[in-house]
Amino acid sequence: MNFQNFLQIFILWFFSRGLKVIFILIGAYITAHFAKIFICKMIKPLVKESSKVRGRIDSKTLEQREKTLEGVFISTSSLIIWVIATLMILPEFGISTTPVLAGSGLVGLAIGMGSRSLIQDYLSGLFILLEDQYRIGEEVSFAGIKGKVKDLNLRRTVLEDSEGTIHYIPNGQIKKASNFSRKKEDL
Repeated sequence: MNFQNFLQIFILWFFSRGLKVIFILIGAYITAHFAKIFICKMIKPLVKESSKVRGRIDSKTLEQREKTLEGVFISTSSLIIWVIATLMILPEFGISTTPVLAGSGLVGLAIGMGSRSLIQDYLSGLFILLEDQYRIGEEVSFAGIKGKVKDLNLRRTVLEDSEGTIHYIPNGQIKKASNFSRKKEDL
């Protein structure tokens, strides 16, 4: 096959399937962008309403909670959007998604049975966020480590101790959390 034949085949593929791939990628990017905007606009009033119910009005506290929840929801929605886009693009390259979906279902079943701790981490992370136990930027202690929360998602919490060491703690291992940034009046 010479270059001219390759170019003709590529041009035919591009106009028959390549444009669809480009539109899917653009659509996924736009959807992820609007999902981010939507999440940011929805989180702020929900957090404010939640703070009124709990009696908290401190703006720094509200900002920390918003940042934590936005990060979790934005990353989760982006992951879902890009997985769907990938599954839509694969057929354009001649890859059938049926075996991919069937295989991922079997892999998901095996992971679900074999990784109880992973599921426990995600469920614990969900309850940490819903119960507002701690937020990014707060000083906490758990799993024998005291430090500042640098990152928080459904799977794990990242702490930086006083010496600057970064610790990654799976949320399922957090049995008792002490929050030094909040006072009794904040509850």
